[in-house]
Amino acid sequence: MQDQVRYATPVAAASVEDRSEFIWKCYAHVVGGILAFAAIEYYLITSGVAARIAGPMLNSWFLVLGAFMLVGWGASHVAHRLESKQAQYAAYAVFIVAEALIFAPMLLLALMLDPSGTMIQSAAAVTVMGCVGLIATAMITRKDFSFFRGLLVWGGMLALVAIAGALLFGFELGTWFSVAMIGFAGVAVLYDTSNIMHHYPQDRYVAASMGLFASIALMFWYVLQLFLSRD
Repeated sequence: MQDQVRYATPVAAASVEDRSEFIWKCYAHVVGGILAFAAIEYYLITSGVAARIAGPMLNSWFLVLGAFMLVGWGASHVAHRLESKQAQYAAYAVFIVAEALIFAPMLLLALMLDPSGTMIQSAAAVTVMGCVGLIATAMITRKDFSFFRGLLVWGGMLALVAIAGALLFGFELGTWFSVAMIGFAGVAVLYDTSNIMHHYPQDRYVAASMGLFASIALMFWYVLQLFLSRD
């Protein structure tokens, strides 16, 4: 979500019809990724896999936080450099599975605190509404938000430093860290949507989808953490 995407023939130079088709393909793949993520989570929780991996992961929670951010950046970074569709789809699939595994303990904890699933549904609804609003803002204004790249790079580095500091010195990151990361994820959604509209070529819609999916997942992670911190 933090890579600057500059290709020889960006979709912005294509015809209106081609641009529309590219954008719809991107959002269809994002929705498909979300549905696949939900299906994997359902399997992990109902099969008992989530319960088996929850203990070790919850005991190393700060490492999980760091891994979550690194996986999101790394998968997006790799996808931007893959040329074949097969390789892009493979990277997207691996990323979705990795995200599902990392999310599983937190979703299981949320279900233990609220067996009805209302907490997860509320966090998902807040995430969807926030992301839809940000995506609509980028599309309506048609502004190029690529200047956010520097903010995202430094913000991501500071977040990793904060997580490492919490791990080494044993302090709590607290509610304000989650709030700050929700804001960070919102900037990432604007940035990724802008890249979809202005900088990706027509054959990279899978990579574009992965970048936006990673930013939406980041927002959902910290929105859910904020809900969990209230209980």
